[in-house]
Amino acid sequence: MHVEHLLQDESLGLRLLWAEDAQLAREISGVTVTDLEDPARFVRRDEVVLSGLVWWSAEDGPARAERFVSALRGAGAAALLAGEETHGSVPDDLVEACVRHGVPVAAVPAHIMFRAITDTVYLGRWGELSRRHPLPENVRGRLSRMAAQGAGPEAIVATAFAHLERAVAYVLTPSGRMVAATPVASAIPVEKAAGLLGEAVPVDADGVSPYERWHLYLPDPDDAPPRMVHELASVLGRCQEARVRARAEERQTADELGALLAVPGVDGAAVVAALRACGLPDDGPYRVLVAETGARRAGLGEGALAEVVAHAVPGGTAVAGAVGRLPDGVAFAVVAGGAEADALHEVWPLVAGAEPAVPLYGGTGAPVDTAQALNGALAEARYALASARSTAAAGGSVLTDAATLTGLDALLTGVPAEVRTAYSRTVLGELRSNAVLLETLETFLACDGSWARTAEALHLHVNSVHYRIGRIEHFTGRDLSRLYDRLDLWAALLCRTDSA
Repeated sequence: MHVEHLLQDESLGLRLLWAEDAQLAREISGVTVTDLEDPARFVRRDEVVLSGLVWWSAEDGPARAERFVSALRGAGAAALLAGEETHGSVPDDLVEACVRHGVPVAAVPAHIMFRAITDTVYLGRWGELSRRHPLPENVRGRLSRMAAQGAGPEAIVATAFAHLERAVAYVLTPSGRMVAATPVASAIPVEKAAGLLGEAVPVDADGVSPYERWHLYLPDPDDAPPRMVHELASVLGRCQEARVRARAEERQTADELGALLAVPGVDGAAVVAALRACGLPDDGPYRVLVAETGARRAGLGEGALAEVVAHAVPGGTAVAGAVGRLPDGVAFAVVAGGAEADALHEVWPLVAGAEPAVPLYGGTGAPVDTAQALNGALAEARYALASARSTAAAGGSVLTDAATLTGLDALLTGVPAEVRTAYSRTVLGELRSNAVLLETLETFLACDGSWARTAEALHLHVNSVHYRIGRIEHFTGRDLSRLYDRLDLWAALLCRTDSA
């Protein structure tokens, strides 16, 4: 299949934005779907690249477009197919970058599913081979029945590859979690598995969050004909859609648990009943997590937490988890049976990496042993979430454990920014506009109130330090010989730093 064949397919409605005539005759070797800003390591030569352009933003569009397209050029991509759904159209910055780097670019209408394009590419690329080597008819029928009856991915993969005993295949999520594999497949570390998706076939399923979407990966593509792989991906798509529908009922039950935990002093018996309805035990230990995504992509927190919990709740263990939404829309999860904070922190960046352009903030409280203590654990987790939100770098993703807020500076990060600003303004008063006195105050407190060390640090005479401290006390109404007043001023300085 050539690039021009894809563009001529009227069912796809692709609109060519730029290309040279010779490039349209280029043969396509495959297709990669990505929303990474730098997709170079996932793109193979002569592949068509599909992107929803989630990574692009108006603020720094030219720079982002330059990085993305130069990566495609360096990898030898055949063309870029840019989705219009996210931004309404393909940004001019991106088209201009494609012209500079000589990468053909076409627009994908918002109503066209990427799955339709990938199917067209693969069926066209391997058309004759596909016709000769599809799934055996009896296997196809059996898989269809299994999907309709709610069979899991493990059973579907095992059945599909039963006639290819040596075939190695995996079903992976973007964070590297292994959902299913053929019996002869060995385990892959999650960090390594997360880097293999560029070579995998995406499983298209409606209603699935980007953090949980399955991908079918074969280390050796020769283990199975392409048509068979794509037929199996289609069956797995129906399997995942069935899971999404089943989970909708589970989420509703979890939402009811969240509504109870959000009310201080709720009846413990009601919480226990809600835990049972979610399939959680009456007794702990429990751990509560909360998460949210940035304002631009609000509402993805549930999917991200579901993937985190799936990592923390491996199959065949006694650990159980429930994921839902609190009344104010914040995603939450309750994990029972043990979920170590270190393990959660290890998997968090892998999950966040599924949508690198979307910040993922999370908070978790200390483990608790009883259902009655879950309300307090939720409060801890929410405070830690506020800390994560305020300390994350621009566009970054952070999971904060309330147990790590062991210093005053860390504790204050969980206080809303508006409250920190108001406190600093009130306590410091006119001092805020006097840089010399602010430096003196900060140095004096850092030197534990030592006049001599403060004078040495500021290269002043001790009398000058006494004079300045007197002015500070005048402006603030505080007595710096008192520990409580020193703490108040130190907190005000920290809040000033946080809100700067």
